[in-house]
Amino acid sequence: MYEVMLWLESSALAEFLRGLGIWTYGLLNLGHILGISTLFGAVLLMDLRLMGLWRSIPVASLIRPTVPLAVAGFVLAATTGIMMLSFNTTEYHGNPFIYAKFPIIVAGLLNVAIIQRLGPWRRAAAGIAAEPGDQRMLVIFGAVSLLIWTGVIACGRLIGYW
Repeated sequence: MYEVMLWLESSALAEFLRGLGIWTYGLLNLGHILGISTLFGAVLLMDLRLMGLWRSIPVASLIRPTVPLAVAGFVLAATTGIMMLSFNTTEYHGNPFIYAKFPIIVAGLLNVAIIQRLGPWRRAAAGIAAEPGDQRMLVIFGAVSLLIWTGVIACGRLIGYW
């Protein structure tokens, strides 16, 4: 793993970013926070709805704004995160929170990929009446999603304190 960290830290991207000046890291950090906020805000709304809150609002009505926002937030957070990491990657070698964060992100993405292929999600997204067991499945996936993305944020914050 150290070799990959060393490669990223010595990459052309890292050299370019370090050459942009003192404000670069701070601006990337701001972009990262905005990306995380956008992602988690959208995820929080959708997951709480899947878990049974705001039943008067159809899931399909929340999917339209929250899914594109979550995607945009993830892309911004991932892009700026990699850029920030490239500044001093090797300093994080041995930090358990960075080693936990990335697999948890993969779990979050897998959770999204799986739920979007399931009948309960597809019926909810299309505004079709739920079948027996749909609500339970949506609650489970919503709760798992909320735990996963909260774990990603917690690991991200704790990286700096190790």
